[in-house]
Amino acid sequence: MITKKIILFLLLVGFQLSAQDKKWTLEECVDYAIQNNISIKQSELDLKNANINRKDAVGAFLPSINGNASHSWNIGLNQNITTGLLENQTTQFTSAGLNVGIDIYNGLRNQLQLRKSNLQIIANQYQITKMQEDIALNVANAYLQILFNKENLKVQVQQKAYDVKQLERTQELVEAGVVPNGDLLDIKATVASDNQRVIAAENALLISKLSLAQLLRLEDFVNFDIDDNQIPSFNSEILLQTSQDIMQKAKETRTEIKIAQSNLELAQKDVSIAKGAYQPTISGFYSFSTRAAYSDKIVGFQPNINNPTSVIGYVDGTNQAVLQQNYLPILGNPDSIIDQFSNNKGQNFGLQLTIPIFNGFATRNNVQRSKVALERAKLNLEQQNLDVERIVFTAYSDANSAKESYEAAETTLSARKLSFEYAKARYEVGLINVFDFNQAQTLYVNAQSEVLRTKYDYIFRTKILEFYFGIPLIKKQ
Repeated sequence: MITKKIILFLLLVGFQLSAQDKKWTLEECVDYAIQNNISIKQSELDLKNANINRKDAVGAFLPSINGNASHSWNIGLNQNITTGLLENQTTQFTSAGLNVGIDIYNGLRNQLQLRKSNLQIIANQYQITKMQEDIALNVANAYLQILFNKENLKVQVQQKAYDVKQLERTQELVEAGVVPNGDLLDIKATVASDNQRVIAAENALLISKLSLAQLLRLEDFVNFDIDDNQIPSFNSEILLQTSQDIMQKAKETRTEIKIAQSNLELAQKDVSIAKGAYQPTISGFYSFSTRAAYSDKIVGFQPNINNPTSVIGYVDGTNQAVLQQNYLPILGNPDSIIDQFSNNKGQNFGLQLTIPIFNGFATRNNVQRSKVALERAKLNLEQQNLDVERIVFTAYSDANSAKESYEAAETTLSARKLSFEYAKARYEVGLINVFDFNQAQTLYVNAQSEVLRTKYDYIFRTKILEFYFGIPLIKKQ
């Protein structure tokens, strides 16, 4: 029993450790964020409604069938259904019917409504895709921010470790009388500044993890972490394309433009549907009905089928029995209920033509409103094309600028590294003071941070440009 408890405890601990050690990849982050986003779930509900509306549009082509039945009691002075005289009696009426109607022509509004519902489904699907793309961009940006903060923290920790060693080296130089005691104080101040930078880098990393965890709607953001080994490549060939090529590709593939085009087509269908109300409608109809009635007045007798015979005696002492038929009174109509339903059935069918003449300008106003909505949809499509052009040109310029900044930062880092090594060598032999040495060191550390910043900025800018060119952010295996 104790062994089982130990095994169970080890399994639980192992499960918790594996959960804490989980490293989220970019693909996992994007998929999880999309699956748990509330706005996307709401848009998926809109898509379900659009599918239901399409079923309504299909159902408009089918006939409508309605059945009806009723049963009533009339108590008091009523007309006898057999003699036609007024008598105090209770009369019951039963009726049933079936009505069928179908639209034959109604200005093609059913066909237009079906096409509109199909377009609405496509528009809702585009809307979901647009939201998924926006979430993917936000997640990718937050993911890259974590990677940048992690590498920046490594730089600060390495710099602190180097300054601690330099502090020990300076202590030895002071004791040997090579450098003054003031240099030791400056180095201690530098180590204290390093501690502050490490703390700031840790806080920045924690905040960036929190931001991504909130996008994913995770509660345990303290133990949340990403895969450090999955660093996106920044060797993109997207900048080999011209801005015009990227812009043209974006106009063909961007979801915003597809949504605007779908809304324009929906507005066109609304205009046609509204104009259809000007045309006459033709419908067919068919009805079937039957009824039956009876009262509590005795109008005759009928054999009792439940007790057809009874023995009333014997003939002259013989064993031959004399049988007599029992009868039940007939109330109301002497015809049976089934016969009444059969005799009273009737049918009615025909065609109905409705011509709209005047309805208080309602149809004309609906057409005008739909035309206004159509003009608004045209302007929205034009605006979306202008926005895509502006966004693509801006993204193209930003990507080129980010590339140049990254290359310049690398060049600066190489120069600052050589300058720092030269200052270090001179400081160790006492040719420069600690102030000059710290200044060279600070410039070197800033250059490292700038390389990291421009590197991830360049990666994100190129990913955005690829995104507008139709290249997905995540290439799934």
